[in-house]
Amino acid sequence: MPIAKGYAATDASKPLTPFTFDRRDPNADDVVISVKYCGVCHSDIHQARNEWGGSKYPMVPGHEVAGIVTAVGSEVTKFKVGDRVGVGCFVDSCTTCATRDLDYEHYMPGLVQTYNDVEADGKTPTFGGYSDSIVVKEGYVLSFPDNIPLDSGAPLLCAGITLFSPLRHWKAGPGKKVAIVGMGGLGHMGVKLAHAMGADVTVLSQTLSKKEDGFKLGAKDYYATSDAETFTKLAGTFDLIINTVGTAIDWNAYLNLLKYDGSMVLVGVPEHAVPVHAFSLIPGRRSLSGSMIGSIKETQEMLDFCGEHNIVAEIEKINIQEINEAYERVLKSDVRYRFVIDIASLA
Repeated sequence: MPIAKGYAATDASKPLTPFTFDRRDPNADDVVISVKYCGVCHSDIHQARNEWGGSKYPMVPGHEVAGIVTAVGSEVTKFKVGDRVGVGCFVDSCTTCATRDLDYEHYMPGLVQTYNDVEADGKTPTFGGYSDSIVVKEGYVLSFPDNIPLDSGAPLLCAGITLFSPLRHWKAGPGKKVAIVGMGGLGHMGVKLAHAMGADVTVLSQTLSKKEDGFKLGAKDYYATSDAETFTKLAGTFDLIINTVGTAIDWNAYLNLLKYDGSMVLVGVPEHAVPVHAFSLIPGRRSLSGSMIGSIKETQEMLDFCGEHNIVAEIEKINIQEINEAYERVLKSDVRYRFVIDIASLA
């Protein structure tokens, strides 16, 4: 088996540390990738610290993986050595399910996460992109457009698709008023993507500290949610609200900002349940929904869209030895707007 180096969580209460492990031998339909960059997602922290439950250790996080193909199996037709590629949040799915639908594969049974999971054989652990290499089935590898750098492109594979998918599904575009709740790693991508789709974009953030950035990224308006007047002034304003924050906020107050038939979509996941009152929904025929990443097909569409519109993440590159400090900074919202690990620092 090929030997890989990376950083791993070995316990929910311990920092990530250097870790050497076996990658599985490549099969005929596999692509071997030298990892160059990996984005740091808040869900990495949740899972490394077992905040959602079900964490398996040792765990090598990372599902915003960007790199270069170093080898391909004999049956691979889409990729060749030297290609610039990415790996997102899952590396396999049920290919024989009677209900299989390539547009909704990420919602169906049989999904294999890029890390903190096991392969389809039920025993081989998956290890993510905080490592120098990864082996992935051809059908779950993505192509980067030539004009998208690998470092600032890596976060598109989770943060990008997490916002692109609901914006497309709920038809954000010209004539639609879209609010993005939270101006962080997810939220800043929502502003860029919604603006590129032609929507009228408003940022709803706790303070106005990132207002200038919001306008630069494409927002038309920017309001502080710490100001009670915001919820009075904007009542009944939006067609679509996408809530990116992973902390508990009063969803009822935000639902009141929707127009009739408006939708609020959750992509951030609070640790604890948030109460919702029926009368926040019923009088305006409003909807509260959730959305999770996207299919491989949709993720490639997102990358191509970003290539057409020159959209990348706003990043701060770090060495992998700084990952534990980066986790603490993410929790303090002390990054603009996504950490990306330079995997060359593993050497």
